Amino acid sequence: PHALEELRCRHIPYRILFLEASAEVLLRRYKETRRRHPLLDECDGCLEDAIREERRLLKPIRDAADYIIDTTSLSPSQLRGRIVTIFEGETTPMLISCQSFGFRNGLPQDADLVFDVRCLPNPYYVPELRYQTGMNDDVYNYVFSFPQTKEFLSKLEQMLAFLLPLYQEEGKAVLVVAVGCTGGRHRSVSIARAVTEYLNKLGYAAYENHRDITRG
Repeated sequence: PHALEELRCRHIPYRILFLEASAEVLLRRYKETRRRHPLLDECDGCLEDAIREERRLLKPIRDAADYIIDTTSLSPSQLRGRIVTIFEGETTPMLISCQSFGFRNGLPQDADLVFDVRCLPNPYYVPELRYQTGMNDDVYNYVFSFPQTKEFLSKLEQMLAFLLPLYQEEGKAVLVVAVGCTGGRHRSVSIARAVTEYLNKLGYAAYENHRDITRG
């Protein structure tokens, strides 16, 4: 309360969101996570008493709250949905990294979705394209000159259009879409470029990241 009064005196606007749950659920959560309640020592090691004391101490904050959410029966995604509903327009949109890579250099450790494009025609075997990358128009146009590449991209776009709203609903802040070929310099770069362009057109905050493009 003293901190809130200080904010008021400084004319700093704020809103209070108070989360609570039933005593039974709080007991179960503490046992499942094995976290120690901060008031446990003051209550002679009795968790039930610690939770009751916590409610008493926080009552002034609860009474001043602008919003109160009972999380007793809510999943994490449902809780996020409630919060987004309250503070709609104040949340940060999901950021999507479209990362190309080479399988011979290993999978990206932070990848959420991995797509293998080694099935597509390889510019590496075209002498004039071998030492270029998917950032060059000649390589990009070669990759997309084949009908199987266009069909692959079409199906990939359909899958992403279906999946991304689901990830948003689950509260995903950053999503890494990894596209891999053998060396990570030609096909994967071209496909990652096309996917990034598609996602930006859909309104997502997407950017390219080519992990292995400078490797030999």
